[in-house]
Amino acid sequence: MTWASSEGTRRSMLSNKARDTKPELAVRRALHAAGFRYRVDVRPSLELRTRADIVFTRQKIAVFIDGCFWHGCPVHATRPTRNSHYWVPKLQRNAERDLETTARLEALGWTVLRFWEHEEVGATVEAIARTWRARTE
Repeated sequence: MTWASSEGTRRSMLSNKARDTKPELAVRRALHAAGFRYRVDVRPSLELRTRADIVFTRQKIAVFIDGCFWHGCPVHATRPTRNSHYWVPKLQRNAERDLETTARLEALGWTVLRFWEHEEVGATVEAIARTWRARTE
């Protein structure tokens, strides 16, 4: 038994990127244009397996751009109907892991910023910039 309900679904899911998604690239381009320098797709702490999308190491800021499907966006998430016995627990576990990661990083002194993929890039960049400035002062 496979997780994919069809060969087409399998190919589609395998083509999903772990990094450099369109929303991530848009935020990174805007941050870079605003003069910010950061690390991409790195573990903020060696104590965790999780990799943040954008990391400001000196300021200890970890930024995650979460996909609506994969992380359970309250506005856009959809509940899979095919193979739901596989997908529903998997997606619930993703959301739980997000909460655990945030809590663990915050306990280590990190500021964690999470944004949904559908959020406006300018607002996302401004929130990151505000946090960066606050952590730099």
